[in-house]
Amino acid sequence: MFNAKLTVPEPINEPILPYAPGNPETAALKAAIRKLKSEKIEIPLIIGGKEVKTGNMAECRIPYEKDHVLATYHQAGEKEVQMAVEAAMEARKVWSETPWEARVSIFLRMAELLSGPWRYIINAATMLAQSKNPFQAEIDSACELIDFFRFNSYFAMKIYEEQPISSKGSWNYVEYRPLEGFVFAVTPFNFTSIAGNLPTSPALMGNVCLWKPASSAVFSAYYLMMLFKEAGLPDGVINFIPGPGSKVGPTVLKNPHLAGVHFTGSTAVFQDMWKTIGENIASYKTYPRIVGETGGKDFIFAHESADVDELVTAAIRGAFEFQGQKCSAASRMYIPERLWPSFRERLVAQLATVKMGSAEDFGNFVNAVIDKWAFRDITEYIDYCKASPDAEIVAGGGYDDSKGYFIEPTVVLAKKPDFRTMVEEIFGPVLTIYVYPTDKYEETLALCDGTSAYGLTGAVFGKDRYAINKAIVALRNSAGNFYINDKPTGAVVGQQPFGGARASGTNDKAGSKTNLMRWVSMRTIKETFVPPKDYRYPFLG
Repeated sequence: MFNAKLTVPEPINEPILPYAPGNPETAALKAAIRKLKSEKIEIPLIIGGKEVKTGNMAECRIPYEKDHVLATYHQAGEKEVQMAVEAAMEARKVWSETPWEARVSIFLRMAELLSGPWRYIINAATMLAQSKNPFQAEIDSACELIDFFRFNSYFAMKIYEEQPISSKGSWNYVEYRPLEGFVFAVTPFNFTSIAGNLPTSPALMGNVCLWKPASSAVFSAYYLMMLFKEAGLPDGVINFIPGPGSKVGPTVLKNPHLAGVHFTGSTAVFQDMWKTIGENIASYKTYPRIVGETGGKDFIFAHESADVDELVTAAIRGAFEFQGQKCSAASRMYIPERLWPSFRERLVAQLATVKMGSAEDFGNFVNAVIDKWAFRDITEYIDYCKASPDAEIVAGGGYDDSKGYFIEPTVVLAKKPDFRTMVEEIFGPVLTIYVYPTDKYEETLALCDGTSAYGLTGAVFGKDRYAINKAIVALRNSAGNFYINDKPTGAVVGQQPFGGARASGTNDKAGSKTNLMRWVSMRTIKETFVPPKDYRYPFLG
């Protein structure tokens, strides 16, 4: 586009605002919460830049005040999915040929808008609709998403810079083409940053997208669409089609123009999508790229040399921030017998200071879980533990859904290493601990590796470096993000690219060049300056 080789500014991670009492950002965030809460909006589909209303309505409610309706929203069906495909394919004609510098400028503008005037709107929407406290909202819907926009723009430039060598008389170069078709982005409720990244990272690379947000996060997703529009994203590049997965998914996945899936959600849903793609593989114009981050049964493993206070802090933050509704949340823990008495005493004492309640009260560490279905599933696990002779409730165990979906941070002591809550993903504020014989460290590492089908995050604590090294090797395939003397949550874009393998996904590492490479298809071009004029090679002489 320009007679210049442009350079994207080298990104740095967005600073986290503290929202301490009396700070100006605290007042601004509370004002945004009051404004959004006082309104009740109607959310349309957005297809080709136009609002589409189907009349098939659903509601966005506040999890900690379940009777408060924030918004109603229209749901897509088969007709609207087809409209979205047509709009995306029409937008692709221009967007796929738009110079990369022009695309990047839009996403850098998104970052600046979110860092400035949109910060409190998106954070407030996330707090209200997804029941996040101000810190959890800030690190997610502000900082991480800003980082995605800036770092992905920088990574895109680095990808385009990677070119092959050339021999004398010719020039070789590679074009990183957008995929031939559209990308289907399916996003979860628990991270607004993921909801923003899954459709925008393919779009940054020149692709067009259909975006189906989780039903319980439509509210914040709609405000993201408004942010995209203000930043200058052309109509039809991202098409917003909330609706039931059972209605939207099958129609999208059978379309011959499907070129990719960018998914974060449950393992079962992802496997079902993969199966559907396999059944329709002969009908696609190109083989779809399948990128998914699914579940986890993430662990904290303590060696006897670990510091107990550090372990307690990691357990509380790792297991109970955002009510354990993180795919990276600590869900199982291995403690040596030697540390167990002091660890238990301090953990119970610290949990007694944790406050639970409304996200609008900035003194609360724990808020409500997302909806009635999550409440039902999580409390069923707690009741199972209460009734089982193989488990003991060490702390918490209470719950109440009279006003909102509140579940106490719950710690379970399992008498068997394969107890149900040591194995199955719960996705809530439940941490199960297995106490192992202190002299069986290596055997228990092997136990940890084989207990779960997942392989997302994990942490090891200890001061003995030889013991740490043994854990690094023994747990190599147990976690795609592995932490030493730190909780297994809180990956930062550009610092810890995120993703796991096994049943946890395709490990394409969001927040890295690796992920962006999935959304391009390389074309190699060789240009010969003086072509030969005779077919005969010298050896034929």
